[in-house]
Amino acid sequence: MSKNLIITLCLLLVAALGIGLLVYLDRNEEGSTAQDTAGPSAPGPSPEEQPTAPAEVLVREDSRHLDRVDGARVTVVEFLDFECEACRAQFPVMERVREDYDGRINMVIRYFPLPGHLNSGPAAAAVEAAAQQDALDDMYARMYETQGEWGESRRDQSEVFVGFAEDLGLDTDEFVETMESERTRERVQADFDDGLALGVQGTPTIYVNGRLAPSMPSYEVLSAMIDAELER
Repeated sequence: MSKNLIITLCLLLVAALGIGLLVYLDRNEEGSTAQDTAGPSAPGPSPEEQPTAPAEVLVREDSRHLDRVDGARVTVVEFLDFECEACRAQFPVMERVREDYDGRINMVIRYFPLPGHLNSGPAAAAVEAAAQQDALDDMYARMYETQGEWGESRRDQSEVFVGFAEDLGLDTDEFVETMESERTRERVQADFDDGLALGVQGTPTIYVNGRLAPSMPSYEVLSAMIDAELER
């Protein structure tokens, strides 16, 4: 290969590298410019901008209230499953909310027994049967406090729930009759159907004045939502 040919090839190589570098820098500058022009992505809607769930579906006349306050400006609604471990984990948060906002808010529970939990339906029926003997709060708490003993069982735990009724001093004959009745089954199913109509897909699902809370909300998140509603 001649010396002149080698020099020519080197010059062509240098020219090619120079053009490539200019193209790269130009594209990089265009990308930066486009990003700067677009700015940061738009934030999602604030809680105040979120659509609220229909009040007539969220709370029915026969919905179970853990706390009911005349003239309350805030209502917290939880769709729950007593066999759900996430609901059990949420339970202390909800109890703290009830304690700190006692006398100022309504607290409502809606039954949402998930199909994958064999005893969630019977547990809901047991809580409803206890509610009809004015023992809603006691049975509601007992279910979560003992969930580790009966939850995730592949056998019907209804007899365990009857034992809870006995411990609470309820009329067990009436309790069993109510727990096993078609009317109670339909009552639980009605709550579940309302949840589906609202778009509930899992538990716990919590609303504050119809505004959907984040999944597994902390006390601080719920408190902030409640305070915002109280200040409206």
